[in-house]
Amino acid sequence: MDFETSGEIFDEDVAAQYMIEQSLLANTKQTEFKDILSADGCRIIQTSPERDKISSAIKRGDEAELRKLATPQSAFSEEDSTGQIPLHEAAMQNNQHILEITFKASTTDAKSRKTHQGKTALFLAVEKGLLENTCYLLDNGSSPDCLDNDEDSPLVTGADVHSQAQDWATILFEASASGNPDVISLLLEYGADANIPKHTGHLPIHRVAHRGHVKALAILIPVTTWDAVEESGMSPLHSAAAGGHSQCLEMLLNAGYDPNFMLHPWVRRNYDDQRRSVLYFAVTNEDVCSTKLLLEAGAMPNQDPVKCLQVALRLGNYQLIDTLLRYGANVNYFCRVNTTHFPSALQYALKDEVLLRMLFNYGYDVRRCFDCPYGDRAHVPDDYEGWSNTVIKDTMFCEVISVVWLKHLSGSVVRIMLDYVDHVRLCCKMKATLMEQKQWPEICKIQENVRCLQHLCRLTIRRCLGRLRLRAPVFMSFLPLPNRLKEYILYKEYDLYRQTC
Repeated sequence: MDFETSGEIFDEDVAAQYMIEQSLLANTKQTEFKDILSADGCRIIQTSPERDKISSAIKRGDEAELRKLATPQSAFSEEDSTGQIPLHEAAMQNNQHILEITFKASTTDAKSRKTHQGKTALFLAVEKGLLENTCYLLDNGSSPDCLDNDEDSPLVTGADVHSQAQDWATILFEASASGNPDVISLLLEYGADANIPKHTGHLPIHRVAHRGHVKALAILIPVTTWDAVEESGMSPLHSAAAGGHSQCLEMLLNAGYDPNFMLHPWVRRNYDDQRRSVLYFAVTNEDVCSTKLLLEAGAMPNQDPVKCLQVALRLGNYQLIDTLLRYGANVNYFCRVNTTHFPSALQYALKDEVLLRMLFNYGYDVRRCFDCPYGDRAHVPDDYEGWSNTVIKDTMFCEVISVVWLKHLSGSVVRIMLDYVDHVRLCCKMKATLMEQKQWPEICKIQENVRCLQHLCRLTIRRCLGRLRLRAPVFMSFLPLPNRLKEYILYKEYDLYRQTC
């Protein structure tokens, strides 16, 4: 091998070795880079010693040290790994002097600088509920709704160009969380807009109503437009009822908010039960006080796919049930997935005479429970081959009450039903079930004898009134009848709930 050839080989070896070393060095740097990632995946920035001293002085509240460091220098514009500059840190300290020193030492754009979460110094001061810091920043040019001119910002796009956090919450919306009326008034005084929604559609008024901040609500009601509320798809009444704050609810009703405003479909889809009304929220929370307020204000109790009465029956709350019935809740509703021929409310009351009487007194269609197409014939047709449309969609009361786990209740339930009907026909299946019960002799006696004229007159009057009027007993006040007769027509002698109150 000649010298030139050996030299070329030598050069190639050196080049290869160099490439290996560079590759190893790059791997080492990547490892070091991974080591300086924070838990949330953000890169940890190594700040300068001057920046660390400033941060330490701010956190200690050391005004003298901060003044020494407050000479014009780039450290006051230096971000840490969260995107905070010293002014952000000072805004969160309950020390206005610290904020003043830091503000004067910072650059003019510092007040509009944002953290990685999209929060300005003013936002952070409001978030902490620091009124003096908020006032100072506003007095010195911080805008509660300043425009973000960074078109490439991932935090604000399109029409959402207002000063907002990463979840698109305005500073005023953030202030509504604490409900501090002084902070909210101050922001409004400096031009904050109460009609800018969060990305969820919620306005500041929704938030204060949900959290029960009465004083803040009183401030926001006059500056919140109905157009903004309507566009949000929900009423502040929904928020107040969901939070269980009857005082806020009353304030909103007195301000003219509609108790029958329904959730917009795009809001309703967030709920499995497809709820619509404000009343539904109050009933679900078993909030009797809010329920009464809404009903007295004109809320309609039958507007939701799942009826408010059904919810109250499921909860077993007598007071709630009685309140809804007195304001016209429909006792003859059918569930959306109902499989019975008779109105669905009965299924919650079979074991409870108090509930049974409450439902029957308010016009429950008792006679429908005795409907049976088979009569004295066998209840299973000769051509029955299993499930049929009738079995699935139109189960008769006799089929339900004769099942093993309910048949022991059949005697007491049917005996109560007979107080609300004239002569009825018992099908063979119901009769076979009732014959095993101790109430059977009494039932036979009622069925075999003519009903008294007084009872028949009551039934006739109730039939003439109609179920709609029976559902809303206020109609009885217009009838020119003695109170005693009115009470008889409404079955007051069987109002067990009132008798036990």
